[in-house]
Amino acid sequence: MQYLIPRAAKGTLDLHVLAPDAAKAFVDRLPAAQKAWLADTRFEPKAGEVALIPGEGGISAALAVVSPDGSPWPYAHLATRLSGGRYQVAHDLEPQQATDLALGFALGTYAFTRYKPCKETFASLVWPKEADKARATWLYEAITLVRDLITTPAGDLGPAELAEAAKKVAADHKAKVTITSGKALERGYPAVHAVGKGSSRPPCLVDITWGHAKDPKVTLVGKGVVFDTGGLDLKPGSAMKLMKKDMGGAAHVLGLAHAVMSAKLPVRLRVLIPAVENSVSGDAFRPLDVLQTRKGLTVEVGNTDAEGRLILCDALHEACQDKPELLLDFATLTGAARVALGTDVPALFASDDALAQDWLTAGEAVGDQLWRMPLWQGYRRQLDSKVADLNNISEGAYGGAITAALFLQEFVAPGVPWGHVDVMAYNLSGRPGRPAGGEAMGLRAAFTMLERRYPPATKAKAAPAPKGKATRKARS
Repeated sequence: MQYLIPRAAKGTLDLHVLAPDAAKAFVDRLPAAQKAWLADTRFEPKAGEVALIPGEGGISAALAVVSPDGSPWPYAHLATRLSGGRYQVAHDLEPQQATDLALGFALGTYAFTRYKPCKETFASLVWPKEADKARATWLYEAITLVRDLITTPAGDLGPAELAEAAKKVAADHKAKVTITSGKALERGYPAVHAVGKGSSRPPCLVDITWGHAKDPKVTLVGKGVVFDTGGLDLKPGSAMKLMKKDMGGAAHVLGLAHAVMSAKLPVRLRVLIPAVENSVSGDAFRPLDVLQTRKGLTVEVGNTDAEGRLILCDALHEACQDKPELLLDFATLTGAARVALGTDVPALFASDDALAQDWLTAGEAVGDQLWRMPLWQGYRRQLDSKVADLNNISEGAYGGAITAALFLQEFVAPGVPWGHVDVMAYNLSGRPGRPAGGEAMGLRAAFTMLERRYPPATKAKAAPAPKGKATRKARS
């Protein structure tokens, strides 16, 4: 967040951040010469517009027209549109708007720079005095961690490198981390091993724990397929091209864990990441193989390209052994969810109505929407197998996101409130603050939901719930 600076210096210009009606009134009060200049530049006081206001010695101030929606995105264009220089907000803001402004401004300067430097020129902004600096910072770090991991090519991010990234997050917060691999993985997590054994880069299971043992248990599970060829049911090139993003679920839970631990939420946090590469070799698992799982259920492989649910099933079963109060998973699981909802809106499945409502309400409050889809039990029969307990795919061509979620539900213990997010995790094109590449989707909503349920004892600054929409505790 290098372009957010602590204090004003000589040459710092005033920045007026106003809604359209207030912006119009502001312009009406300007001297005639400045109003004429704005008219000549065809400035209109509508959301998204930025105007530089001239003075005797050059630019004297700036006006940004925004429509706050609880998200950082209305402010993300300011870092580039303000044409360099230093700015400070010239008036008081509500704390949430000030925090959103800081976060949005910072995200507007984000670029993935591992392989080439960013050549963009950005303005600098003095931290708005009402902003929650800590909250904006850890959310920025969480989001950019997700983006960096997903955008990194699979050649540089295999299972071992993903595990190292998890170790770093754990080390930053003095959390405990265990990596299960080799024979121990084969014995303990047989489905994870079966999917990953076809690659020259060995699979592993990452297990992070943090917090006090007596605090409410919250467990996060993330799909960590670092690259998905489809296995022996090989994907066509067009479908394989973006498969470096297939570890997007793992990236999301690491980012969310960073935010939770940074905020010191009073929870006993656990993070489980099965990390594999679904590759093609003589050791690769095959169509119609029957796999063992950690739960003891057998799974017939209807398609090797439905591998994400196979590694998640072992992790979800393990997650339930602690009987967590909440179990959340993120996964780039199905193309069917993208067909249903497009690439920007993650699909939320939940076994618990209160959990679903809390997550959706939090998403509405912070402009990080999800859409709930049904765990329609009528489709469960489509996962039946004649030779095993269940198949990893349905026989039909429809409802693929639902049947995938139903498969996962088979490995979630009854009574454990569970939410599953089927997420794109990638921007196909760029917008201010959201460049093309890896993206965190549903993460701010999940963090806000957790923050409301488990407010930190020393600093309860959770984003307020909308009036008339009370949140509820999950049912056991």
